[in-house]
Amino acid sequence: MEILKTIHLKKYYGSGENIVKAVDDISFSVEKGSFTAIVGTSGSGKTTLLNLVGGLDYADDGEVVVGGQSIMRMKEEELTVFRRRNIGFVFQNYNLVSVLNVYKNITLPIRLDGNKPDEGYIGYIGKVLGIEGKMDCYPNQLSGGQQQRVAIARAIAAKPAVLLADEPTGNLDSKTSAEVMGLLKMTGKEFHQTIVMITHNEAIAQLADRVIHLEDGKIVGGEA
Repeated sequence: MEILKTIHLKKYYGSGENIVKAVDDISFSVEKGSFTAIVGTSGSGKTTLLNLVGGLDYADDGEVVVGGQSIMRMKEEELTVFRRRNIGFVFQNYNLVSVLNVYKNITLPIRLDGNKPDEGYIGYIGKVLGIEGKMDCYPNQLSGGQQQRVAIARAIAAKPAVLLADEPTGNLDSKTSAEVMGLLKMTGKEFHQTIVMITHNEAIAQLADRVIHLEDGKIVGGEA
């Protein structure tokens, strides 16, 4: 079952001879429960593509459909709510709130939506990710790997339709990177999560179910 698709997606910067086609007519679809890696060198357009898919930026043309809804047609306020409820993000720099403890960081998106966290589910996520004993700690008391585990927990706590990971191992050493990738794969299966990850690392990308290669804003390898 298809959970995400892009249709002739375009994002250009500049004009005339100086135009940069960051995302140049990209169409692809993602099946529910799958793990897709999008690979490209710096400047290939992968971060721009992820930002468009996640509703963090608006395309010049084309559509992004998540769970059957076109996010390109949503107004900003509507998109903010939709994003919070349906799209989880894991960033390279973790993006944890330094003044909140681990538990409050994980449940922040849920509480922003005015809902009460499912304590059983939050506890289960913490156990699966090995951070159940860190709930009262603050980000500066954690290692990089532990902070990324918290970021993954936060991303899946609201049970989003799609989890988007932007270079999730970019700031980690090779051993911790392997652990985080293992956790992403495990949580994908455990929580029936759809994951789309961008990376420049081919070895890490091979751990995904499917690899799409980007170059100069276009798909050059991997089935669309």
